[in-house]
Amino acid sequence: MNKKIIEIIKKLRKKKLTLSIAESCTGGMLAQYITSISGASEVFNFGIITYSNKVKFKHLKVPYKILKMNGAVSEECCYSMVTNLAKISKAQLNLAITGIAGPTGGTKLKPVGLVYIGIKKNKKIEINKHLFESQNRESVRKNSVIKSLELIEKFI
Repeated sequence: MNKKIIEIIKKLRKKKLTLSIAESCTGGMLAQYITSISGASEVFNFGIITYSNKVKFKHLKVPYKILKMNGAVSEECCYSMVTNLAKISKAQLNLAITGIAGPTGGTKLKPVGLVYIGIKKNKKIEINKHLFESQNRESVRKNSVIKSLELIEKFI
């Protein structure tokens, strides 16, 4: 995974792009991987871990109505997270992750492994829904990071 991150950092640097991220179910894992590479500070603005709904509401300004009606693990919440992150961070590339890592917390409608990853570059926004089959918490988190890196690479 380090090779992929090194390539992403090089591409961001070459295109003079900066990146900021908001993580929920990954708990900072994506930021950890990115910042483990020397030179990442040239392109990585900041990461915020918005694990609780209270923090999503207070710091990322996710509307209470979205959290109440759709829940934190929803396309609507992810969209709000990534668009509001872009306003705060002023980075050219912004990414948000929200999901259910498990092994508990899942329901029939929102099972363990359901993850939304959103990215915004300029006015282009894409929200991807993933259902990682594994009931293993670490696997769901790691797969979320891998899919996030793929999405970042696609948007560079």
